[in-house]
Amino acid sequence: MADVVGYTRLMEIDDITTLSRLKSMRHDLVDPCIAAHNGRIVKLMGDGMLVEFASVADAVRCATEVQRGVARAESQEAEDRRLVYRIGINLGYIVVDGDDIYGDGVNVAARLQSLADPGGVAIAGIVREHIGSELGIDFEDFGQHSVKNHERPIQVHMARFERPWRDASSKRAVAATAAEREGASIAVLPFTNMSGDPEQEYFSDGITEDIITDLAKVSALSVTARNSSFIYKGRSVDMKQVGRELGVRYVLEGSVRKAGTKVRIAAQLINGADGRHVWAERYDRDLEDIFTLQDEISKHIVDALKVRLLTKELETITKRGTENPEAYQTYLMGRSFFNRGHESRGIKAARRLFAKAIDLDPLYARAYAGLADCDSYLLLANDPTATYDNIIDNADRALELDPGLSDAHASRGIAMFTKGLRAEAEAEFELALERDPTSFEANFFRGRNCHAQGQFERARGFYERTIVLKPDDYRAWDQLRAVHVSLGHQEEAAQSARECLRLIEREIAAHPDEPILLCYGGCLLADLGEMERGASWASRAAAIAKDDLRVLYNLACCYAKLGKPSEAIACLERQASGSPAYVASVTAWMKKDSDLDPLRDHPRYLALAGRMEAQPAAAKE
Repeated sequence: MADVVGYTRLMEIDDITTLSRLKSMRHDLVDPCIAAHNGRIVKLMGDGMLVEFASVADAVRCATEVQRGVARAESQEAEDRRLVYRIGINLGYIVVDGDDIYGDGVNVAARLQSLADPGGVAIAGIVREHIGSELGIDFEDFGQHSVKNHERPIQVHMARFERPWRDASSKRAVAATAAEREGASIAVLPFTNMSGDPEQEYFSDGITEDIITDLAKVSALSVTARNSSFIYKGRSVDMKQVGRELGVRYVLEGSVRKAGTKVRIAAQLINGADGRHVWAERYDRDLEDIFTLQDEISKHIVDALKVRLLTKELETITKRGTENPEAYQTYLMGRSFFNRGHESRGIKAARRLFAKAIDLDPLYARAYAGLADCDSYLLLANDPTATYDNIIDNADRALELDPGLSDAHASRGIAMFTKGLRAEAEAEFELALERDPTSFEANFFRGRNCHAQGQFERARGFYERTIVLKPDDYRAWDQLRAVHVSLGHQEEAAQSARECLRLIEREIAAHPDEPILLCYGGCLLADLGEMERGASWASRAAAIAKDDLRVLYNLACCYAKLGKPSEAIACLERQASGSPAYVASVTAWMKKDSDLDPLRDHPRYLALAGRMEAQPAAAKE
């Protein structure tokens, strides 16, 4: 198992260049080395990969050659911009499922990878026993380490070989060294809800998000994006492991207890390199003082990190957008619904809460941006309550109140994308990403905008960036799959499909009656050759689809892949009854959607596409 150190940080610095360099390194060095040692890439996982070898000696030779080759290739790059792998090697039992592998052997390899030094190779004791001294590589005994779901601790050895860019004895991450020179890097983990009421989860998550937002405004700090930090929500984690995985020097964790008008927040700052506590504090306040409390926490963290806080940055941090605690709590509730997923029910609940926050404070910019966010998604779903003009009006009002709001620009971009205004949407997404490079919506829909114009390589870059920001979002994996199909990358398309299906299956387990999930899953199953299961999912989706146009479109894609053109075109004909804005958007998308390729030459499809293309023009007249 191999993974790039601090990849999220590198993507935040320069996503396009980082992706290009990683692809070149794999093409020129890593993949040929794996092939030369009789290895097989089982799957790619963003910046990481799982590789299977028939011989344990081949695996170790390959890993060490890769590390030496990468060190040479990256030696001319600035130290904080270098691509550096961690690699873990295990010998153990696996479960073969088609082209994929699972099981305890894989899990241990993943744990070894997380324990490895940057540029190093961590191997299990059993690997060390098998290769003996025949490879001429020195190893350092790292002792025994526990592994989740593994009965006994494993013995770990670290391969030691010359690394041109660093003394081999150094155990510090590359990101930490960069942080010492240019500032500090930090990840804020989701604060634990200690209120005893699951309904208060929105409050602890909201406090965490706002601390991330505050710290991100400090120029001397490098802060991990919200979605990257939130993958650890609800998990018991080793802070040193978090530091390694996210490429940060410091990790902040804490808890929130809210009871009536009282709130208690506990926070502690931990050195991700050695697990040492740097700073800890507990705050007891009235809820009316929540904004002052947030200011204190952010300032105390900055002080503990010994970084410089500019006067302008202090003013920005203390600018909360509202002085009304009730409006703030209502807004946080809305964000919690919005962050759960982008199905219409949750979005409508979020919209109601954002509207209530505005009633409580008519000058609350973030609430207006929230309304625009919701309406953007509802417009994509052809919801009659959402209009293009309302999105633009609410986004403009948010920008009038707070000119720096990335969300408002992203919402404007989504609305323009929906209306087919490609250049205008591109400009808005660019403004959104200038203000917040970690914006999920701006990256995802900028990819969609490129995708709709046939700019598949650019779209691929933005989708990969989105996956780095939010690895558990199935939509980005699905769009990446579609782009790979359009580029003729069949192996990468299949790998993306498998990863997306894994996430879809988890979502369906939680929401078994959500038809859009069943449609997505049916398409993926068809891609992977599981036609019978895909047809079953399509039938379930059709039974509950009713007249939801977005479901009908995706059901058409599913039927097309299952070899049922009549059913597919019937769904497309039904969804073509949407509003002029919807029809304009979906017509442009249909031209580039590889899922519909099996229908391209069908007479009924050609006739329907012609009618849909003429409809928006007729509506304008």
